[in-house]
Amino acid sequence: MGKRHLSSSVVQFDGLIREIRGQKVMLGDDLARIYGVETRALNQAVKRNSGKFPPDFMFRLTPAEAAEMRRSRSQVVILKRGHNIKYLPYAFTEHGAIMAANVLNSPRAVHMSVLVVRAFVRMRQVLAAHKELAAKLAELERKLGTHDEQIESIFEAIRQLMSPPSSPGRRIGFDVKPGEVGKPKGRGR
Repeated sequence: MGKRHLSSSVVQFDGLIREIRGQKVMLGDDLARIYGVETRALNQAVKRNSGKFPPDFMFRLTPAEAAEMRRSRSQVVILKRGHNIKYLPYAFTEHGAIMAANVLNSPRAVHMSVLVVRAFVRMRQVLAAHKELAAKLAELERKLGTHDEQIESIFEAIRQLMSPPSSPGRRIGFDVKPGEVGKPKGRGR
């Protein structure tokens, strides 16, 4: 049962991995929810251990990126009047997500970090498969492009064979006049 539970959890994380600035990341509030802590607690742990989070592990979203993320979320969050997002959200890469679990140092965070890593690995495998498929498709299109020209020339040759000649050439055979059918001609008479 443990394996089945883990794989179903990985599938649930897939929608939480987003591409921002060309990197696959998870937002801080999603990561906090997975690790079973408040976003505030995650942010405090990150601030206390800022040296463990270089820019390739974690970065803060710009206001435009944060607005885009809010629009793209499936659930609409309506803030009460006067309540705004005070701080721009963090985005954690795969390595940053692991480091966040380490600085939180809770059994749940450590356990869930394994699932998060598996989700990132699965995402990479899917992307690699898509790139490989795209490359094969491009190769096939390239090959068909040259074959199309060859096939077209074959069809043109067949069309030329099927069309009647433009000028009548010398006729081959003999003429039979009415009434002469079945009568021998020529020499032996």
